[in-house]
Amino acid sequence: MTRSTHPAHGSVRGKRLMGGGALLWLICLMALGWPISAAAHGGGSSGSHAGIPIPSLTHGEMAVIDPYYGRIVTLAAAATDTDEAFRRVLNFAQIQRSYCLWGVMPGGISDEESPFNECSHAYLASAKAVLLRMRTMKDEMVAAGDLVSEIDAALVRNNLSLTLCRFSGESFNTADLIRPRLSDIILHAKSLMTILLALLAAVAGIGWIARNPRTKPSLMD
Repeated sequence: MTRSTHPAHGSVRGKRLMGGGALLWLICLMALGWPISAAAHGGGSSGSHAGIPIPSLTHGEMAVIDPYYGRIVTLAAAATDTDEAFRRVLNFAQIQRSYCLWGVMPGGISDEESPFNECSHAYLASAKAVLLRMRTMKDEMVAAGDLVSEIDAALVRNNLSLTLCRFSGESFNTADLIRPRLSDIILHAKSLMTILLALLAAVAGIGWIARNPRTKPSLMD
């Protein structure tokens, strides 16, 4: 006896709607969980200082250290002769970078008017602190010393050592995360446009998946 295929079509449609709904719900959760503070933050010199202080970073240093961030964190994460203070600063650098949307926002490093510039100072200052600490570690001092030499050479070569911005004198603390303000993002054209384009791409992706579901072929009895 031939079975009706209508239930199968209904099942496919149901899977399609459920899949699209699940993706939409996931994006909503990501948007709600995005670490942006609507209230004004006070920068690294305010808030609780029960954590570990992190020295400031000049604008020129930030621009040079940024390409080395991945190598610094990779080396630090593999270090074995660490203590709690070192691990906390490393953890702060990684968390703080996620608050900066992993450094992908335009102008986050170069534009001091960007709402992501201050938090970029924070995570790169932390990376610098971790790097300098590794120069005193037995197992990491050679590799860390090589990185420091490369960074120093780049600073001198590009004459960036004394390039400053309004956040260059700001110190940070592991107990005080820097969060981009929503109001500043709305007022910064490049940041706002980037986020809107990302949301449009996400919506378009959900629509494409809803129209082109990937379903396994049904087995016929």
